[in-house]
Amino acid sequence: MAGKTAATKGNLINMKKSLALAKVGYDLMDKKRNILIREMMALIDKANEIQSKIDDAYSEAYLSLQTANITIGFNSAIANAIPIEDTLQISYRSVMGVEIPIVTIDYDSTAGISLEYGMYETNNVLDNARFKFVQVKRLTAILAEIENSVYRLAVAIKTTQRRANALKNIMIPRFENDVKMITDALDEMDREEFSRMKVIKTQKQNKELLKKRIEAMS
Repeated sequence: MAGKTAATKGNLINMKKSLALAKVGYDLMDKKRNILIREMMALIDKANEIQSKIDDAYSEAYLSLQTANITIGFNSAIANAIPIEDTLQISYRSVMGVEIPIVTIDYDSTAGISLEYGMYETNNVLDNARFKFVQVKRLTAILAEIENSVYRLAVAIKTTQRRANALKNIMIPRFENDVKMITDALDEMDREEFSRMKVIKTQKQNKELLKKRIEAMS
């Protein structure tokens, strides 16, 4: 690249601007990477906390369901009365340009209170199983949000790291080398011009001196 760039002051100015821009770009990429890493680590800690809760919640929920099946038996009418889940809502927030999902369950004011089945052929054991699975649903939504966010952040961190490395290890050294070569070439041209002007000045002085001697002899 440097070999194809003419050693002119205009090119030197442009190359210095490119070098400064590359350094600013690297600083921004480095800051973005650090912010994304901190965000991801915080989510990983939260995911570990939720994971321990969700494991216990699933165990308790299925145990409650087994107990309900023992006490009242399997009832297809009750099972069919449970509506299909359609309350999940997904929105997004931006972290350094990375779209992070926000998963919420859009319960109405009676959610968690109203029952989808009658109370005549059921008991509090089934109510407890239902309550446990509502907890499972909430925790699952939270965990899904966190895991998806961690994945997106990891991809963004990898991309940012790759770009930062390209700037640091390729572009910045290349621009620095170009600036040095052009600067050295211009300095050499200045020295040559100085030497040439000095020779011309000496020759002019010698001619004037010779002229004065000739005039003095005549």
